[in-house]
Amino acid sequence: MDSTIETVRGYYDEHAQLEWDRLKERPFEFIFTTEMMERYVRPGDRILDIGGGPGRYSIHFAKMGCQVVLAELSSGNVALAREKAAEAGVAIETHVCDCLALDQLGLGQFDHVFLMGPLYHLQREEDRIRAVEMALKHLKPGGLLYASFILLFAGIIYDLQNEGLVVEDLQNPLAMELVEAVDRGEDYCGPGFTEVYFYHQRNILPFMARFPLEKLHLFGQEGILAPNYREILARSPEEFQAWLTVARRYLEVPELLSYSEHAMYIGRKLP
Repeated sequence: MDSTIETVRGYYDEHAQLEWDRLKERPFEFIFTTEMMERYVRPGDRILDIGGGPGRYSIHFAKMGCQVVLAELSSGNVALAREKAAEAGVAIETHVCDCLALDQLGLGQFDHVFLMGPLYHLQREEDRIRAVEMALKHLKPGGLLYASFILLFAGIIYDLQNEGLVVEDLQNPLAMELVEAVDRGEDYCGPGFTEVYFYHQRNILPFMARFPLEKLHLFGQEGILAPNYREILARSPEEFQAWLTVARRYLEVPELLSYSEHAMYIGRKLP
């Protein structure tokens, strides 16, 4: 077993509740991503959620009447997903599985495949390619793939959000590797909150161009709101909604992608 995979598995086994809470405490990713997905997902559709953590997206679409299968590396995440699905009164099928070994499950093909997690952590390009190929193998012709990436600037945004960190990080050789990757316009691969792979936004489309997909969208999942998310959450309900309206206008502006911590590529599988 790849030691990187074991490190990532261990991180999520230990932090399943933290990952569940993250999308509630920092809600813009979930708001904008589900809005974009709901342009295409319909009740009764079959969804495969690969690396979907503790299941927030799986449960959301199960509530819509979709048939959802969650295939997740971490047994801790899967246990929490089962618990949260039961609390929500919905059924989701769950499997503890490495995304590179999905074909061993015999799941068949789906209308939609979510790949929201594996590309954050797979450090070898051949493994990232294989993860997308495995997702496509489980997607019907004409079905939609939703692939998420952590953006290179996310580490800088984290320092913007948390007072005092930048002073420490300017003295931290590991943090400076990320800063220098931004300078060079290169992806970052190595230690982060666990073992990570952060994409420069300009490298996403060339990576995805090798696959038999028609690009529909590439958008920032938090929009322009990630650096100031706490301040926006503290505003009046009227201003909060106004900022959502503004941010929606700019989700797909390429020059503004780096305001987000995550980006999602949505593509239709070609025949």
